[in-house]
Amino acid sequence: MRAIVAALVFPAVYALQGLPIPFSKLAQQSSSSARLLSRAAVDASYPEYNLSVPIDHFHNDSRYEPHSDGTFNLRYWFDAQYYKPGGPVFVLGAGETSGEGRLPFLQKGIVHQVAKATNGIGIILEHRYYGSSVPTPDFETESLRFLTTEQALADTAYFAKNVQFEGLEDVDFSPDKVPWIAYGGSYAGAFVAFLRIVYPDIFFAAISSSGVPAAIWDYWEYYEAARLFGPGECGETQGKLINVVDNILMNKENAEYVDSLKQLFGMGHVRNDADFAASVAGDIAALQSYNWDPAISTDAFFRYCETISSSENMYPDLEEERATVEELLKATGYEEQLDPLVDRMLNFVGYQRPSNAAAAARSKDDYETTSDESFYVQADLSQTWRLWPYQVCTEWGFLQTGSGVPDDILPMVSRLVDLEYSTEICRSAFNISEPADTDRINKFGGFDASYPRLAWLDGEWDPWRAAGVHALSQDRRESTPSEPLILIDDAVHHWDENGVFCNETRPGVPPRAVKDAQRAIRSFVKAWLEEW
Repeated sequence: MRAIVAALVFPAVYALQGLPIPFSKLAQQSSSSARLLSRAAVDASYPEYNLSVPIDHFHNDSRYEPHSDGTFNLRYWFDAQYYKPGGPVFVLGAGETSGEGRLPFLQKGIVHQVAKATNGIGIILEHRYYGSSVPTPDFETESLRFLTTEQALADTAYFAKNVQFEGLEDVDFSPDKVPWIAYGGSYAGAFVAFLRIVYPDIFFAAISSSGVPAAIWDYWEYYEAARLFGPGECGETQGKLINVVDNILMNKENAEYVDSLKQLFGMGHVRNDADFAASVAGDIAALQSYNWDPAISTDAFFRYCETISSSENMYPDLEEERATVEELLKATGYEEQLDPLVDRMLNFVGYQRPSNAAAAARSKDDYETTSDESFYVQADLSQTWRLWPYQVCTEWGFLQTGSGVPDDILPMVSRLVDLEYSTEICRSAFNISEPADTDRINKFGGFDASYPRLAWLDGEWDPWRAAGVHALSQDRRESTPSEPLILIDDAVHHWDENGVFCNETRPGVPPRAVKDAQRAIRSFVKAWLEEW
């Protein structure tokens, strides 16, 4: 299920992701995260600190029963090398991952840049349940009841009011004495925007990068960025090829071709049609993993697009399948487009088809499926895969379906990837069968979220743009000095967050649009501070 879970695979382990996710990839996520975090810990030049915070900030809310009077350690890192008396506190919310993965932003990214420009102190603050900031002895569903956005927001407010920084114990950093500015990207981008809205007396300002303030249950729009902004004929070709798959799997009149289709992809063993369909979307989801920073980027999306858009067969070994492909295209209404669709479908197959016996053996039916009850019952603290899906299932949504795509648009993934299929993890891992209560999130404003000294930045090509204030479905807002709005040309997911050392710069790295956005951030933050 390479396309559906591209956001889970290195180098984008820390990327916001939706559902569905096959259980094998969930396990891979845990192991990949462990390897990356181990390396990050070795390379880290910042000591870690902890502040004891309440497990339960809302004893009057029945959803958190049984309540807890306990506390847990919330982990953070800080850099005061540029601090001068009166300077601001610039805190980056780590979001849905270990905070260790955000340390490059403190070392050379946006936190470093703003702290340096404003004589401030930079902080990376971990989110409850992620990394080592774990408040419960396990990740059983009952133990996860405290994993909500509002509890994490309260953690951050408590942190701002109570933290003392080693070596600066004589300085009063309380929010009524020093301006606190919050920054976050992706989920954390929405998170810090909510901080400004919910706790305006604590957080003087906030910057949301690729924030997703609108929680959406059926987030079929995720793939619209690939369809609209993919190079050349990539989106058009992907739509047609997925349509061929759907016309065979979903049209009873084409039932005789199902086995041939699966065999063509080397997946004749996959019994469940939805599992098969979800597994042959290619790397259409890899757009999110493209970044200007070569240290974390992959060009898989563009390599994939180049492959399926080619009008020549790039896999000579598949020539023997040409007649089969022609038959499938004719059966699904593309007899007038055999040139170039035959070659493009051969490329579509060749890009994904197991290339050797070992790969074919690995691709067993249970490897592709989203259903495995024995896996989902695991809930010890090593099962970190449970965390973000729990937030998705309970209050955020973001199910990346093909079924939700309007009838007049050819989807980028199969329409068999529907709400029922995508919520298998909700039912099997958490015994949740109802849609997420997105009102818990959208009460903060959704698409209309707004507050003085709250900035929004988005990438033009970002798959998550459709859940933010720059969504194409929304009326264009006016950017003001108090509420800046910046849409970064040709950019994807929170591109303004990354940075490079001076000796790492070269033409195009960072891109001019990113430099301009980061310069704008430093400028409007300085302007805001004049209001303090």
